[in-house]
Amino acid sequence: MSNDIRIRKGLNINLEGEAEKTVSDAPRVKTFALKPTDFHNTTPKMVVKEGEKVKAGDVVFYSKYSEKIKFVAPVSGTIAEIRRGAKRRILEVVIDADDQDVYKEFGAKDPGQLSAEEIKTYLLENGCWPFIRQRPYDVIANPEDTPKAIFISACASAPLAADAAFVLEGRAEDFQAGIDAITKLTPGKTHLSVNRKSDSFLNEVKGVELHRVSGPHPAGNVGVQIHHIDPINAGERVWVVNPEDVAIIGKVFRTGQFDATRTVAVAGSEVEKPQYYRVRIGSRINALVKNDTNDVRIISGDVLTGDKVTGDGFLGYYSNMVTVIPEGNEYRMFGWLPFKDNNIPSMHHTSFSWLFPKKKYKVNTNLNGEERALVVTGEMEKVLPMDVYPMQLLKACMVNNIEKMENLGIYEVAPEDFALIDYACTSKIEAQEIIREGLDLMIKEVG
Repeated sequence: MSNDIRIRKGLNINLEGEAEKTVSDAPRVKTFALKPTDFHNTTPKMVVKEGEKVKAGDVVFYSKYSEKIKFVAPVSGTIAEIRRGAKRRILEVVIDADDQDVYKEFGAKDPGQLSAEEIKTYLLENGCWPFIRQRPYDVIANPEDTPKAIFISACASAPLAADAAFVLEGRAEDFQAGIDAITKLTPGKTHLSVNRKSDSFLNEVKGVELHRVSGPHPAGNVGVQIHHIDPINAGERVWVVNPEDVAIIGKVFRTGQFDATRTVAVAGSEVEKPQYYRVRIGSRINALVKNDTNDVRIISGDVLTGDKVTGDGFLGYYSNMVTVIPEGNEYRMFGWLPFKDNNIPSMHHTSFSWLFPKKKYKVNTNLNGEERALVVTGEMEKVLPMDVYPMQLLKACMVNNIEKMENLGIYEVAPEDFALIDYACTSKIEAQEIIREGLDLMIKEVG
């Protein structure tokens, strides 16, 4: 039985360069990296040294504040370099890969025969635990907690986002095994959201409560779905897992090996042939993108929430797409004039784009304005389909008013929920960054 969720607020940004639904194996790259910076609020404690050999699945580092949470190598090879930044903070652990992977054997297990504690222990041991994140705070889940529910969103609505149903084609058995394991971690329900028009195997998955989602972005955000299905109150925890990570978890249970293969969409107007590629987590971007010049912006993730990387950089741990768009280095003459540039997708009627809702646009990274004071315009409320006051919440975060942050719904939001506000708000504030700092303050003060 499914429950429909219809989202009316939001905004679809139609961009050129959607990935064609064909999959190729990316060339075997020589260099991979695990980036501790992908795991927010995690301080790494290294287990390996430079020059040491590792198998795929061997522990590379663990969390300093929870030794149970381990981060494992996505490939077998040699630890080539541990790159550090300011104050010796570890930025990247670079691995020179072997020509063929050698896996650490964890032993196949049947989730149906294991208790919740045994499944937790197995996930912590084989390095799959970092795939499980918690709300509130959008950080890796605490294995000591028991969530009231688990959410999986297989409905992607971000610009040029990878189609979860396509990415998971042929992995039904792994996905079901992952679901069988995950559902045991909560006494509540496991919610799976799919696109309302999807006819994939995801509609037949057992052990979950199915939700068919429709509406503009951010309808696919798991935070929006949590808000409409089972909102979070103070003191409660829910866990979140990406759909392809569910399949990786299931494969570990079925085979006993940590297979970090991920199908990634390479999209954007500056990609010669946008399509899907099979790569390992942490692959060097050069394996996927050849157009690495100052004229383009390479993003690990989507254009609203992804991280800027270079061709020598690495795919993010949670990224399932790479986007390449033109760099915006120029200024628009008389850019403040309405209807001057009609090649910009705008939610305001200062561009004729609102007359062509299905037209696709080639956008660059220009902000088209500078940061200015917040003005009450109602723009934020139009693109945030949640029962919170976004501007008031942002202001409470900016002044570190914890009581107001709690009252205004800080527990329900994550930075990605404010990505469209970054795009649509004429004040040009960095809303995602402000929310992230607000959440970090809540972790520190409230826990």
